[in-house]
Amino acid sequence: MRKLTLAFFVLFVAIASLTAQEFKQPLAAMDLKDGDTIVFLGDSITHQCLYTQYIEDYFYTRYPDRRIRFHNAGVSGDRAADALARFDDDVVAFKPKYVTMLLGMNDGSYTNFVPEIFTTYSTGMTELLDKLAGIGAAAVPMTPTMFDARAFSMRPQKRERYTYYNAVLAFYGTWLREVAGQRGLGFVNMWAPLNDITVQERKKDPKFTLITDAIHPDAPGQVIMATSIIGDMVPRTLVSGIILRVVPNTVKYAVTGINGKAGDLQANDFVMSFTFKANALPWVLPPDATLGCTLTHLGHRYSNEKITVGNLKPGKYGLRIDGQPVGAYTEGQLAFGVELENNVNTPQYQQALKVAMLNKERNEKAVKPMRDLWAKLKGKRRAGNQAELDKWLPEFKAGVAEKIALAKQYEDQIYQANQPVARKYEITRVP
Repeated sequence: MRKLTLAFFVLFVAIASLTAQEFKQPLAAMDLKDGDTIVFLGDSITHQCLYTQYIEDYFYTRYPDRRIRFHNAGVSGDRAADALARFDDDVVAFKPKYVTMLLGMNDGSYTNFVPEIFTTYSTGMTELLDKLAGIGAAAVPMTPTMFDARAFSMRPQKRERYTYYNAVLAFYGTWLREVAGQRGLGFVNMWAPLNDITVQERKKDPKFTLITDAIHPDAPGQVIMATSIIGDMVPRTLVSGIILRVVPNTVKYAVTGINGKAGDLQANDFVMSFTFKANALPWVLPPDATLGCTLTHLGHRYSNEKITVGNLKPGKYGLRIDGQPVGAYTEGQLAFGVELENNVNTPQYQQALKVAMLNKERNEKAVKPMRDLWAKLKGKRRAGNQAELDKWLPEFKAGVAEKIALAKQYEDQIYQANQPVARKYEITRVP
């Protein structure tokens, strides 16, 4: 009996061990180093060059010491099968370390759930994941985004078949999450944040939408998408911190920099000044994305930049950076800590905004036109006129090469504009 019990125990341990080995640990974060490439593979929502642009802005400002390469591989109207057709030239050729995948909006055919349609989608996505594994790239599947049936219902032309399409996309995303977990991949939930914030805002305004045309998120919605990627797949770090405190058992102040270097401190009861060179800039986006920044609390959650000053005498104190007035705060506010990442008056905010506007121009003049060429290529392939396609291909290749070169020129400008500099801080007692 004891031998039988022992045998069952050994068998149980063996099965438990085998089962444990079958579970793969999901990719927790994208670790992008200098020289690494990330490819954003997708459909028209990626072709918009917005959430991708905002992700680029994050890395340009948070890691200005790293030359990370970004390649937008979005094509309007694409399904998984279309992405497979251009996989070698539009993904493999760029030797990516990571590939985010945003497909599914078109794959569901804008109708109720149909098993055969889903099978086509799941087969195509599985093949894409297999191909990415084959080239050694880490895949980061992302759920389809939200289909806003209410926004669609407000359009003049209505189609009943769209009514429950958002639920179909939820199912596609749930399937994708399970597959990502089984494979040990990264994963980003785009669908839930867009829906949750929409419901939240409709408590104030029933007509609120982040997706005017029901399919393609507007700039604020694309901010939500970008913060979803950063929140799910990028290690969260603060921009910088400055702490001024009285040295214990003395009356002298000391300044400490977090993610940056502080020095040259001069202090008395009325004025203190010091220099600080941060290692990063705040994550700032173009003005048309402001609502999205507000809805996601982007600055506080993803771009914290704080100055804390303790042991000040009661009163109000003005803060200047490089001679520019930034604000006035009580000793209590400064002791608690003042966040600067959203303060448009700081030189570092203005510097980060310059980076964002340069990248906006880069995407509008180089990246999006390049993606338009890829969309045109798909159209010509579908037309089936091989002779005409062959005749146009040299023009296509030359056009893509030209836009890639132009994007590189903008990147060179960005990496000049995004370098942190030492700034002079002054805190002065004011009436």
